[in-house]
Amino acid sequence: MESPFVIVDLDRPPTWEPAARDRVVIGVAAAPEDSIDGYDVLLTALPDPPRPWVSCADPQATARELGHIIESRPAASVALVQVLRMGSGLSVPDRLVLESLAYSTLQGGATFRSWLAAAPRRTHRPAETPVRLGRDGSRLAITLDRPWVRNAFDAATRDALCEALQVAVADPSITRVDLYGNGPTFCSGGDLAEFGTSRDPAHAHLVRVHRSPAALLHRCAPRVTAHLHGACVGAGIELAAFAGRVVAAPDTVIRLPEIGMGLIPGAGGTASVPLRVGRERTAYLALSGAELSAVDALRWGLVDQIGDTDDVTADAQEAVRS
Repeated sequence: MESPFVIVDLDRPPTWEPAARDRVVIGVAAAPEDSIDGYDVLLTALPDPPRPWVSCADPQATARELGHIIESRPAASVALVQVLRMGSGLSVPDRLVLESLAYSTLQGGATFRSWLAAAPRRTHRPAETPVRLGRDGSRLAITLDRPWVRNAFDAATRDALCEALQVAVADPSITRVDLYGNGPTFCSGGDLAEFGTSRDPAHAHLVRVHRSPAALLHRCAPRVTAHLHGACVGAGIELAAFAGRVVAAPDTVIRLPEIGMGLIPGAGGTASVPLRVGRERTAYLALSGAELSAVDALRWGLVDQIGDTDDVTADAQEAVRS
């Protein structure tokens, strides 16, 4: 089988045209070029380069590291960039459907099954009220409230968040929606205790599209402010990125870990994150699994403001009490 990736040195005379649909195409340059198309990831040594470039100390070494990851997870890696490429020409609702189709396909794949078999068994620790609402005039506060599992996103949380967001979508008198996470982190991503419990990926796709917090967030996005702190992993950033405004505490750490599981982002990340940072930087985050600090997220435009940790956590606790 042909290599699932190709690295192109853009500082040398061109010898290859990036037209592959079944490979991840990585471009590397000492300094970014003004106009360049057809690449899934673009790496440069220049500090703080313009979008869509990603800065790294040694672009060639970083490209090789990405290549090792892609070779170990070829189906998920190629599916990721295919979804991102196709999604750029689709509406957000259609991007979410496309993402879910690819995610369900990968759920039935050997790589995810192997990861699942090797993962330690976890006990599901549900909450009676995983999402809490507080209404103050025209303001609606929505708080993820499973702090003992760092607000891990399970099916009950998904359904409760859908119900909360449906209130905001249906009520035009709500002019401001604040989204919080109670406890040490905003959201640590999908609840691994539930991973693999659905044995029917086709049915899981229908449920994912029918009960979609991402789609509802997109519908009311201009009124939503997401308040991030601590770990914002997987769904934690994928959903928050839909908000019209994202405020991150200084301790915020963002990561997309799904490729390591043999999957792609499945909570809307291939639709929301590219709207803020572009598909190339989204591909880099997902393929590398690298942590993005609040400062770098602000520089990239993934968050709009860096706030204060104490303010964010105090607001979240107050929202839970109200």
